[in-house]
Amino acid sequence: MKIISHIHSFLKNIILSILQRYQRYLSPDHSLWARSLNRPPYCKHIPSCSDYTIEAIEKKGIILWILKGIWRILRCNPWSRGWYDPVDKPKQ
Repeated sequence: MKIISHIHSFLKNIILSILQRYQRYLSPDHSLWARSLNRPPYCKHIPSCSDYTIEAIEKKGIILWILKGIWRILRCNPWSRGWYDPVDKPKQ
């Protein structure tokens, strides 16, 4: 079990590192070049898909991230109106 935990932690760190680099250098909302343009956010959703995915990985782990992150990215399209979509939905 300890090996599986180490593998999970290693994969989690790699995925988080890739997402953070994406945000820093490529993201139309988070990157250094995008911030220098001083314009409103590009992403229609709050939080952005990359922020959502990072939060899902940190809170839910890799398995649920695969489901939640990919589902969120699939919903992000030009025909979407956008909305507030937190990882943890409030209990009703």
